[in-house]
Amino acid sequence: MAPNHWRSSTAAASVLALGAGVLVAAALPPWGWWPLAPVGIAVLLWLLEDAAVGRRALLGWMFGIGWFGPSTLWMWGLTAPGYPVGVVLGWGPMVAATTAVVPGDRRRFIVLPAAVIVFEWLHSHAPFGGVPLSLLGMSQTRAPLLPVARIGGVLLVGGAVCALGVALNLVVTRRVWRVPLAVVGLVAAVGLLGALWPLGEPAGSLRVAVVQGGGPQGTRYTAGEEPVVFRRHLDATRTIPANDDVPPGERVDLVVWPENAINVDGDFGDHPWRYEVAEQATRIGAPIVVGAVNDSALGADRFENFVVVVRPDGSLGDRFDKVRRVPFGEYVPMRWLFEPVAGSTLPPRDQVPGDGVGVIETEHGPMAVVISWEVFFSRRVREGVREGGQVVLNPTNGSSYWLTQVQTQQVASSQLRAVESGRWVLQVSPTGFSAFVDPDGGVHQRTSVSESAVLTRTIERYDSTTPAQAFGALPALFAAAVAASVALLSARGGEGSGTPRPEGGPGAPAVTPPASG
Repeated sequence: MAPNHWRSSTAAASVLALGAGVLVAAALPPWGWWPLAPVGIAVLLWLLEDAAVGRRALLGWMFGIGWFGPSTLWMWGLTAPGYPVGVVLGWGPMVAATTAVVPGDRRRFIVLPAAVIVFEWLHSHAPFGGVPLSLLGMSQTRAPLLPVARIGGVLLVGGAVCALGVALNLVVTRRVWRVPLAVVGLVAAVGLLGALWPLGEPAGSLRVAVVQGGGPQGTRYTAGEEPVVFRRHLDATRTIPANDDVPPGERVDLVVWPENAINVDGDFGDHPWRYEVAEQATRIGAPIVVGAVNDSALGADRFENFVVVVRPDGSLGDRFDKVRRVPFGEYVPMRWLFEPVAGSTLPPRDQVPGDGVGVIETEHGPMAVVISWEVFFSRRVREGVREGGQVVLNPTNGSSYWLTQVQTQQVASSQLRAVESGRWVLQVSPTGFSAFVDPDGGVHQRTSVSESAVLTRTIERYDSTTPAQAFGALPALFAAAVAASVALLSARGGEGSGTPRPEGGPGAPAVTPPASG
């Protein structure tokens, strides 16, 4: 079958769009075949050529199913009915709306990257406060594009993936080189700027021990599991030598436990487990930041999820309550609507959201804190760093998720947040993955799933800033606005009819070079 016939046949084009989306999914963690992401974008651009708006929406819908279907398969373990509904009626239509606004003529080469940036920005804010999973930028954490995040964050990395898809499409379909080389050169220049951006001299150093208690993947917090999970972390912490017994350079300054390694009835501050943790803080001679869940004073149907500093003298220090909750995991939006249908599959209690900035004060300086899900949101890290956080702590709990898609995407998110903020990010989980991530996105000492481990490392504390930390999504949105403006001016100049002009003819858009190029 000739290539043009594949594109002209609705059924064949839909299958190709689905396959192009699968290429993007394969570039994402846990697979991480990052070169496939721009290939998928290049195929989508080819399919959209000369397509009417309805057809572009259909192709985008299929592309979205291929993109998010494999990469969100973990949802099946939480809600078998919700997984296909979310993919087919959630992500699919959102991508369909994105491709529907992309013209079928040459302007698609500049509008598609802009539209994807806007889609991912909206996806990070809505519905339910945002569900920023499987973003294009997550596919590039082991690729040369990662430093782009220091300039414009994860959204600009996604835009760069689309730009490379444009370059690939032009080379393969039109056999031209000048514009593709210019696009690749621009992307490389932004990446080089990010790689060379100075972080300045560290404000100091810090020796940290992060504790992963271990245990089988799939562990959930039932009445019989909370004590077991707590004991695993306590036993692992007991292997940390006391500071009086080791040379000064090996003494631990801070110990970090994962999210809800402690899960108690009543108030953690009055619970016997608090004093067992304090005993270890006293023995080691360093504060322990613990992740805890306890009952809320607001009622039996509410709970609190927080981290708190347990000092060596046994007192409790600074505390941060998780702000960004997992929809249908830690709370049920519009419970009155979903509970009659989903019933017992929904969590019975809602977490009380915190209302503070994610930063805690310790004996060794302020530290930004993002609990679990919050690390997927760039703005949560930016807030904590803006308030003085010199290190980013990410206590998390992925033990109840099926497969390792969420956990590997979270490692990728930690890499992106580290590059964006210019800070070390410490990810610590009960059953994996735990790791240290340096400011350039390098992953160190990553644990295996179910492993019991104590990771110890000396890291640097930074006060410096980066463009992504200072401006957030603005650089990416500005680039999208410029692209949209160019497309609008091109349409007003007579390039919006869908009838292509001769290569290099009067009014030909800059993205399309002469055939001789």
